[in-house]
Formats: sequence, C-alpha cells, structure tokens
Amino acid sequence: MDFFKEMLVVSAGGALGTALRFGVNALFMRWTPENVVWPTLAVNVIGSFLITLVAELAAGGLLSPQWRVFLTTGIMGGFTTYSAFNHAMVEAIKRGDYGNAAMNGALTVVLCLAAGFAGLYAASKLA
Repeated sequence: MDFFKEMLVVSAGGALGTALRFGVNALFMRWTPENVVWPTLAVNVIGSFLITLVAELAAGGLLSPQWRVFLTTGIMGGFTTYSAFNHAMVEAIKRGDYGNAAMNGALTVVLCLAAGFAGLYAASKLA
C-alpha cells in the first residue's frame, strides 16, 4: 500500500476511534458527571486489550498489514490517548481528589497491562 492510501486508511480509522471515544465519554459522564477519570480508564483498558490482540493476530499472519494499521494506528490511536489520561489526573489533583488520582494511576497501569496480556492470550487462542 502506498503512503497516501495508508494515510487515508489511518485517518478513517482515527475518525472512527475518536467517535467511539466520544461515545464512551458521553455515556460515562451521564453516570459520573463530576469524574473524568472513569471514561479515560475504560477506553485505555479496552484499547490495551484490542491493540495487543490485533498486533498479535497481524504478526501471526491472520490480519493484513492494511487491517493492522487501520485498527491499531487508526481506530485505537483515536480511541485511546495518554493526553486524556494526563488531563484526568491533573483535574483530579486540581480538585484535591488525591485518592481518586492515585487509584486512577495505579488502576491504569495494572489494568492496561492485564488487558494487554489478555489480548495476547486471546490472540494465541484465535491463531
């Protein structure tokens, strides 16, 4: 695939991922309007699982390079983001909600790693 086609594939995936992220954020904000931590944690855990699953399936030849770049760089790139995690942490600390900030930091690291390993395991079962 040439560079411009690949860029279009990534852009299309990024648009879908961004829309999905917006939807998850909107749902969580209905349930927890004062807390920006939960939607960010949810998308990062889900994204950690999916990006590892897709990367492993592609490495095993079950997904084409085009699908890999569409799903990982495109969709997951738009769906997850470190900057949103950082913003959630800054907002929690700014509000003086240090317990929630610490819990979010710890949960993000632990759950995203666990989700990544779950994606690795799922890929091995699908391969």
